[in-house]
Amino acid sequence: MTTLAPPPSQEGTRRSRRAAPPADGGLNSRARRLFTGPEDDPRWARPTLWAILLLATALYAWNLSSITGNSFYDAAVYSGTKSWKAFFFGALDSGSFITVDKPPFALWVMGLSARVFGYGNWQLMLPMVAAGTGSVALLYRQVKRDFGAVAGTISAVVLTLTPITVAITRDTNPDPILVLLMMLGAVALLKAVRNGKLMPLVWSAVAIGFAFNTKMMQAYVVLPAFFLVYLWATNLSLGKRIRNLAVATVALIVSSAWWMVIVDLIPASSRPYIGGSTDNTVWDLVIGYNGFGRIFGASSSVGSQGNGASFGGSSGLYRMFNEIMGGQISWLIPFAAIALIGGLVLRGRAPRTDAKRAALLLWGGWFVLHFLTFSLAEGTFHPYYVTAMAPGIAAMAGAGGVMLYRAFREGAAAKWAWVLPLSIAVSTVWAVVLLQRVSGSGTVYTVAEIVVAVAGAASVLGLLVGRFTRRHRLMGFAALAAIVALLAGPAAYSVSAATSSTNGTNPTAGPSTGGGMGGGGGAPSGMKSGTKPSGSAPSGTKPSGTAPSGTQPSGSASESGSESESGTQTAGGGGGMGGDTQVSSAMISYLKKHQDGATWLLAVATDQTASSIILESGQPVISMGGWSGSDNAMTLAKLKSLVKSGQLHYITVSSGGGQGTNSEIATWVKAHGTAVSAYSGLYRLDASDVT
Repeated sequence: MTTLAPPPSQEGTRRSRRAAPPADGGLNSRARRLFTGPEDDPRWARPTLWAILLLATALYAWNLSSITGNSFYDAAVYSGTKSWKAFFFGALDSGSFITVDKPPFALWVMGLSARVFGYGNWQLMLPMVAAGTGSVALLYRQVKRDFGAVAGTISAVVLTLTPITVAITRDTNPDPILVLLMMLGAVALLKAVRNGKLMPLVWSAVAIGFAFNTKMMQAYVVLPAFFLVYLWATNLSLGKRIRNLAVATVALIVSSAWWMVIVDLIPASSRPYIGGSTDNTVWDLVIGYNGFGRIFGASSSVGSQGNGASFGGSSGLYRMFNEIMGGQISWLIPFAAIALIGGLVLRGRAPRTDAKRAALLLWGGWFVLHFLTFSLAEGTFHPYYVTAMAPGIAAMAGAGGVMLYRAFREGAAAKWAWVLPLSIAVSTVWAVVLLQRVSGSGTVYTVAEIVVAVAGAASVLGLLVGRFTRRHRLMGFAALAAIVALLAGPAAYSVSAATSSTNGTNPTAGPSTGGGMGGGGGAPSGMKSGTKPSGSAPSGTKPSGTAPSGTQPSGSASESGSESESGTQTAGGGGGMGGDTQVSSAMISYLKKHQDGATWLLAVATDQTASSIILESGQPVISMGGWSGSDNAMTLAKLKSLVKSGQLHYITVSSGGGQGTNSEIATWVKAHGTAVSAYSGLYRLDASDVT
């Protein structure tokens, strides 16, 4: 009797095809898979990913050479190209008088790019664009691994089109580097959860440590979710989980603190003043200005350097939805929140080590922790901070959305099956509300509003009809309509951010809503944000006497108009140091002509004025009072020493009053210096003037 063997399964066929050596050589096969993806992926998945990455790069890099970044960080990067000492410390000036108010990792990344390719707009922006696109790729890879290609694709598109992410990636603030490092930490952590090995967990901790050296305490917002997910979901005994977390904690501390410890161990006389600190230590910056001061504000007993939260509106759970923040980040917050709850319910009976639930807990925790931190923070708060929340929202939109769709389509968990059309309806209504707020700001927003309303209604109706009639294809089209409805608004804002000029100090996307200094706002007072050094500037900049591409020649800049992080106008630091001096291109030319071998071209009140002059002149400039003019970086004794040694000849002094050390310096300069009559508030001091 003849028997027929059963045909091989499709799964077995796939295995055998992967195992067989490629006919045209391993290298060609790997190169082809790079563009087409693994054999078990849908045919559309990898080409779609490349299209998304191309879109992300286009949005982040559009008209790259004309992007004007944050002159504060631009000046520090430039100074780092002139001095390795300034590079290591993150000093604002190449003479290393004072540092910026952040750790220097992002400056190092931009600085290395500038040292390799020369200093200029695109050289500084190149790492930021790479970081933004890299974050999209990492999110796709991780969400796809746990939830499939559809979920990964949706997550990648959502992150790409998050308006504030587009705006900040087109800037030289450190946030894109921060997000990429946190993403690397998340990917490594989930790998450690899956395989139970120690080293991925250690590498996760190291990534967060480097993120700490980018923006300090903000990098730690995700740590509770990281610890919880590993402790709960890893397939190891409790003792081994605790032991591994202890080892990773040591790695976290070392990778976070090494730069801080080195800097604080160096005598203050041999390093720059730590900008933003009250006692010239990095530790004070960690727990104060960049730590508890951000959470509790100026009234807190710890971290009194925190300023008001005027850039993003009043603190509270509604902050992410207010007139300033709503269009930047809130489009998919309702959908992400519902998807998180629904996804956890659908995985409710899964084993403790379930990979999908672990991923939901991590990305959902990422989203919730950032939402609460940013909403309730009473200290300094800029809208662009919330780009760190975008990966959590995007992951929940993709992973949670796919889980809800499958439950709806298959009729599983009947009580939750109907959550999908409800979440789409709620998010559609909220998108229409956001677009109504900017009604009349441009045709693109009107078109987006119509698309949102029509596609949202079609999606909800199509899902319901498809479910009752069991037409799966109709439900599929309805799901696509939902994606269009939920992304039309963010896409309009993102295109606006990519094609219009934004404020380099506080970038936002879309039209201005009257509080966030965004939507094409200009640079703060001082020289133009993004102005590049002339004269002795490194390669990649305009020759002396011309403005860089995308900016106009500097006319004049008043320190009294400098924007502080609190959103208020500073008056030269409030202490009488250069508060009302007009700094013009003619004055800079005069100072360079009469520098007479001094290390510093000039001493001014604040970082914003100093950075603008550094970028205009290519010479080191002293910021005596840091960002807001309140740092105690300059003392009378230090000023006398600099003048006596010939390192400084010129200083700007306000005609106004003042109190404390700044007033003392102003009084002494006026009494002993020689006023330069052509420039109000400018004084020359020589060694003979020091008694």
